[in-house]
Amino acid sequence: MHNIPSRPRLSDVRLLQALEEVVERELDRHLRVFREWMPHEYVPWSRGRDFDGPLGGEPWSPEQSPLTEVGRVSLVVNLLTEDNLPSYHHEIATLFGRDGAWGTWVHQWTAEEARHSTVLRDYLLASRAVDPVALERARMAHARTGFVSDNRHSPLHTVAYVAFQELATRVSHRNTGHESGDPVCDRMLAQVANDENLHMLFYRNLLAAALELAPDQALSAVKEVVTGFRMPGHGMPGFERAAARIALGGVYNLRVHHDDVLQPVLRHLGILEIGGLGPEGLRAQQELGLFLDGLDGQARRFDERRAAILSRRSSKTG
Repeated sequence: MHNIPSRPRLSDVRLLQALEEVVERELDRHLRVFREWMPHEYVPWSRGRDFDGPLGGEPWSPEQSPLTEVGRVSLVVNLLTEDNLPSYHHEIATLFGRDGAWGTWVHQWTAEEARHSTVLRDYLLASRAVDPVALERARMAHARTGFVSDNRHSPLHTVAYVAFQELATRVSHRNTGHESGDPVCDRMLAQVANDENLHMLFYRNLLAAALELAPDQALSAVKEVVTGFRMPGHGMPGFERAAARIALGGVYNLRVHHDDVLQPVLRHLGILEIGGLGPEGLRAQQELGLFLDGLDGQARRFDERRAAILSRRSSKTG
């Protein structure tokens, strides 16, 4: 079968204009299904008490934390990631614009995301789950670094990235809640994860429209995003060490990334089955298939190493 000759490439401006109607439709759908919730209702305020400092309260110590070790590490990473919201807003507002349906969505998304850092920080401090001084210093360091997207090449790259990243964030929050050891934390993160899922649906549907509008360009963007994917918190202090502990704890690792993030989005969009592609799209499709096979193999080897490490730990404590 011969592939279709290359189509003329659409400019970024033309793509944004062509997708504006889809953004407006998806924004209307999002607002119909989104349910308002209040961060203060999910925080265990009764656990709270004054810290040392001007109020002369009790200093923090590790034994005060109700969380498992992996729950604490993952919650801090998730919060510091959410703390960079000003940088994320700047990135997408610069790319998508502040006018029309695009601008309305950017501001709506930002307002909803702001709830997440609010409720996470309030929970951590009220439950005395982390060292508040270390947490604030980490926030300052991370916020000073800011965030520069890996996917500034085009609006299609950004749309593709957030379709996967919002699902990755949902999965990370949900698994953190399950592994936290605190039912209050689990309930809170279920609510946060629900928001992230709605955001994923918005971007996934927008990506589906882009694949119809410019299939070769969009599929090439998907391939580049998937093969170079990094979580938005990768620049925070100590991220690599924290990510290793989170991976070993089963919250987020190669297996989770492959099975619960990449594959669901790719299958829903039928990425590897799209036909009628030009040379660019066909090449991207083939390269993506090879990459996924390799990633699955890496995940299988990681699973084996993880099982061996956990077995050794279990034998030492048994």
